[in-house]
Amino acid sequence: MADAVRAVLLAGGEGRRMGRLGHGRLKPLVPFGGACRLIDFSLANAAASGLGEVLLLSQYEEEQLMDDLYRTWWRPGFRVNFGPYDRAYREGGGRGPERPAGPPERGTADALIRKAPYVFGPGTSEVLVLHADHVYRFDYRPLIEQHRRSGAALTVCYQRIERRFVHLFGMVEFDAGGRLTRFVEKPAEPTSDLVFAAFCVFDATVLHRYLEKLDGTDWQHDISRDVIPAMLAGGELILGHEVPGHWEDIGTVDRYHLAHLAMVGEDPTLPPAELPSTVEPGTARGLVVAAPGIERSMVPADLVNHGRIEHSVAFPGVRIGAGALVRRSVLLPGAVVPAGARIDSAIVLEDGFVQQVETSYAQGGASV
Repeated sequence: MADAVRAVLLAGGEGRRMGRLGHGRLKPLVPFGGACRLIDFSLANAAASGLGEVLLLSQYEEEQLMDDLYRTWWRPGFRVNFGPYDRAYREGGGRGPERPAGPPERGTADALIRKAPYVFGPGTSEVLVLHADHVYRFDYRPLIEQHRRSGAALTVCYQRIERRFVHLFGMVEFDAGGRLTRFVEKPAEPTSDLVFAAFCVFDATVLHRYLEKLDGTDWQHDISRDVIPAMLAGGELILGHEVPGHWEDIGTVDRYHLAHLAMVGEDPTLPPAELPSTVEPGTARGLVVAAPGIERSMVPADLVNHGRIEHSVAFPGVRIGAGALVRRSVLLPGAVVPAGARIDSAIVLEDGFVQQVETSYAQGGASV
């Protein structure tokens, strides 16, 4: 089954809404959960689902991203395909050639059509679209099986969320038979609490046809704003597949912070054991409910703690000075908290910069 599925990973995010957390750092490589980076979730899901290869679709600081993924995700039985640069990595294990001539890609759909020879290769019957900034663990095999059984042109994954956050996503509505009836990207006035989880399976032939039809028109070059609405208007059979359990779209620093608070809450939906381990994988880590100097925090085995850490997530290499207090915060790899410091609801970067997070959003939501 997997051989006929072309999995593509959209990883063009620049992280502009992440504040200092995104400065000088590709959004897909933003550390998460004390154990990995954002991009690692979709790649770990693909590997665990039996997919032997994922095609990378990116352009922003592409070489930096490819170099990282070459070191991290080229493994026996699974690797990331770099499209036009793949041969150079396979043969030389190093930097790829200069970027091909042509205008820059302007959106998720543009990435698909510009790299069509790598997406719609011989024998490809389905295209599985993934994103590099989503936090979830998921087996794609049942999704692909449902898509094939149904004969749908597209199967979109969705999840039910609090309606106050729906305006940040693509809102979806289905009829009693599970057929998509409405899709609105970032609605000003949501009428549903169901949102597109931004990963989906297309019939490859149908997707290619719609991309070619849209290309050159006055479109926004986007899957959610152009391709799905066009398919809906065209009467294509589009079905839904519910995503159970934890799923997060880390679009802003607020959501990044909130996702970490949820990890150390009373009833975490993303257990530590389900996190990919790509940041210092040899260092053990886990959720410590109560210990000297620690209260309900995700901490690594190499934590040097002379203060106190509460309801927080710390990466390997973190040092907390004498008398310091850290609450509801994220400490990135190697971060140092000076003696006597008081840090609450913040992200401490590797260079010690403290990025404060507005917490008004958490009222009534986060449980810490």
